[in-house]
Amino acid sequence: MGCGASSPMPIGNLPNERSSLLPTSSTTLNQQLDLNQNPKRDRSRIVVPLDELVQNFLLVWLDEKFDESVDDYGHSIKQLRRTVNKIETFCETDECIEYILQLQNQKILLIISGALCETVVPRVHNMTQLYSIYVFCQKKEKYEEWAKDWPKVKGVFTEIIPICDAVRQSARQCDEDSVPIGSEIEPSFMYTQLFKEIILTIDFHKTKEVKDLVEYARKHPDYVENNEQLEFINKFGEENMGEYSKALSYYEKDLEISLKALPPNHPNLAASYNNIGMVYDNMGEYSKALSSYERSLEIQKIALPPNHPDLASSYNNIGMVYYNTGEYSKALSSYERSLEIKKIALPPNHPSLADTYENIGLVHEDMGDYTKSLSFLQRACNIREKSLPPQHPKITKSQNNIDNVKKKM
Repeated sequence: MGCGASSPMPIGNLPNERSSLLPTSSTTLNQQLDLNQNPKRDRSRIVVPLDELVQNFLLVWLDEKFDESVDDYGHSIKQLRRTVNKIETFCETDECIEYILQLQNQKILLIISGALCETVVPRVHNMTQLYSIYVFCQKKEKYEEWAKDWPKVKGVFTEIIPICDAVRQSARQCDEDSVPIGSEIEPSFMYTQLFKEIILTIDFHKTKEVKDLVEYARKHPDYVENNEQLEFINKFGEENMGEYSKALSYYEKDLEISLKALPPNHPNLAASYNNIGMVYDNMGEYSKALSSYERSLEIQKIALPPNHPDLASSYNNIGMVYYNTGEYSKALSSYERSLEIKKIALPPNHPSLADTYENIGLVHEDMGDYTKSLSFLQRACNIREKSLPPQHPKITKSQNNIDNVKKKM
C-alpha cells in the first residue's frame, strides 16, 4: 500500500516518541531502569481487575440461612464482590421473587441454595430478566440430575470460586448474545465496548491520566462501598505512578554524583538532565521536563559539535513538550531545528528523519495548515517505505496520518 493509498483511520494522532534514554557516566543503556516495564505485582492476594468485573448485571442470592456475620457467608460475599458490584441477598423466597419481578429491564444472575432450588426455580425460570441460575449446596450429586431439566441453571456448586468464574463466563456470553445480526446494537453492550476501546487508547505512562481515572473510579457509585474493588483501584494507582518516582530518584542521584565528578559541561551531565526530563515528561509535569531538557541542550551546545545527533534529539524532546502543552509555534520551531541537524548528520533515508517530518506534519495539522501537513507526512511515509520492512507499523501509521489529513482538506 503506497503513501497515497487508503488505509484504516487511527484512533488518534500523537507525535513520535521521545528520543531514547541516554547512558550516563555511571551506567550503560542496558543497565538503566526500563520505564515501560510492568511493575511487580503482589501475588499474595488475588483481586479481580476492573476489566474482569461484571458491570451490567445484578446478582441475587437466595438462601434461607443467609447471615453475612457467619464466616462462610461472609467469605463468599467477599469473593463475589470481587466479581460483581451489585449484590442483593434474601432469606425469604416470596420477597426475593417479588423483587425480581419488579426489575423488568435488569439482567439478573441468581444464586440459590440447594434447599430452595427445587421449589423456587420452577417459579422464576421463565422470567426474561433472569439470565442464569447457580445452585450453591453441600451435596452436588443430589441436584445435578435435576438441574439438567432447567436450561438457565448453569451448574451445581459446592464452592464460591467456581461460581465467580461461572458468573464471569455468563456475563461474557450475554454480551455476545446482545449483539444482533442486524445493524442495531444493544446500548449496554455498545457502551461497554466503547469504554474498553477508550481504556486501551489511554497512555498509562502519563500520570495525569492515571490520577484522573483513579479519582473517577473511587467516586463512582458502583465502587464507593466495595472495599475489595477500592483496594484494587488504589493499588492500580500506586503501581502505575510509583515507578516514575523510583526512576526520578535514580536519575537525580546519578546527576548528584556526576556533578561532583565531572566538569560542568561534560556530555554525561547533559545525558543525566535529559533522562530526568523524560521522567517528568512521562509524569505530565511539563514545566519541569522542559527545564531539564533545556539544561541538557545548553550543555550539549558547548560540549558537542553543532550538528551532533544528540542536539537534534534534544530539540525533538523540547518540541514534544511544547506540542503536549499546545504551544504549536514553539513546537514547530524546535522540530524544524531538529530536522536541520538531522539532514546534515544522517543519511537521506534515515528513519529518524521520517520521525521528525511526521512530527512537523502533525503540528501543521493541529494548526489547520493541511497542505503543509500533507507534504511533511508524505515525506515521512516515503522514507519509511524505503528504509523499513513493508509491514512495519510505522508505515501503516504514516498511511493513516495521510488519510486523516486528506479527509480534513
